[in-house]
Amino acid sequence: MTETKKKNEWWEWIKAIVIAIGIALFLRTFIFATSIVEGESMNPTLQDGERVIFNKLVYLVDEPERGDIVIIQRPHKNYVKRVIGLPGETIEIRAGELYINNERYTQEFLSKESMLRTGNYGPETIPENHYFVMGDNRAISKDSRNGLGLILENEIIGKSEIIIYPFSEWSRTK
Repeated sequence: MTETKKKNEWWEWIKAIVIAIGIALFLRTFIFATSIVEGESMNPTLQDGERVIFNKLVYLVDEPERGDIVIIQRPHKNYVKRVIGLPGETIEIRAGELYINNERYTQEFLSKESMLRTGNYGPETIPENHYFVMGDNRAISKDSRNGLGLILENEIIGKSEIIIYPFSEWSRTK
């Protein structure tokens, strides 16, 4: 093999590696990223220590919907919570039952025990560009009821899509 051919081969490998790194950085920065679930506030849907892939692009073209599991960016920590209330809605919790605009809302993703441990809240009307979020483990969740407050739309940086770790738990988030 000639010296020129070896140099060209190395150059092609270097270009391929640089392009692959560039694509990976682009995807991580603008489309997908990972987050680690910290704490028990999303049990049983998400467990402490699970790693999820979240979609950063979805809310650039659409708005969060009720039931979405979202990543909320705050200055010192990111939070994983479920969207419960949308802008303009009135949220109230009475005897463990969730009411949205005075209509009972069935929370199929919660166990009966979690609903009973939710406590009373509201009524509170959600202003424009804000969302009301809660963890699925209502008894211990720091959320819109007690510490996080209402979430600004621009604080929601993505939608949880897939649990990727531990590998035995690989699945879509619901």
